[in-house]
Amino acid sequence: MNQKEIRELIEFLIDKDIAEFELERGDVKLRVKRGGVQTVAAAPMITVAAPVAAPLVAHAAAAPAPVAAAPAPAAAPAEDELAGTHIIKSPIVGTYYEAPSPGAPPFVKPGDSVSVGQVLCIVEAMKLMNEIESDYSGTVVKIFVTNGQPVEYGQQLFAVKP
Repeated sequence: MNQKEIRELIEFLIDKDIAEFELERGDVKLRVKRGGVQTVAAAPMITVAAPVAAPLVAHAAAAPAPVAAAPAPAAAPAEDELAGTHIIKSPIVGTYYEAPSPGAPPFVKPGDSVSVGQVLCIVEAMKLMNEIESDYSGTVVKIFVTNGQPVEYGQQLFAVKP
């Protein structure tokens, strides 16, 4: 079973709202459980809670208030920087690795040119190392995840500008 077949199977399970699925084909056993989708909703709440805590501290002390206001304008140029880019998303749930092995150079860095079919990273799922290939040609503008970070299905991995 290749990565494309697994991706299509996961998309089918999502479309049909199937929470758990198990497939055994020869010596390959695949088990998909979508209970982790609720965890995704919790993660943004945690990151949103952190900025909320900063203004509470800013109310206690007058000096940090301008610092709390500074990140909001900085976020707008970041969005402008990504305008017109193609976002490459994770096709599976797993752990993101930027290099083929520990100590090896990363597959790509911001500023590198990539072509369709070029390996960008590895996502490990159930002890299987899945090479994630580019579906777009251009220049890597941004990498959204860090080495060793868990990723969810559909999570942004790379921004590529034509």
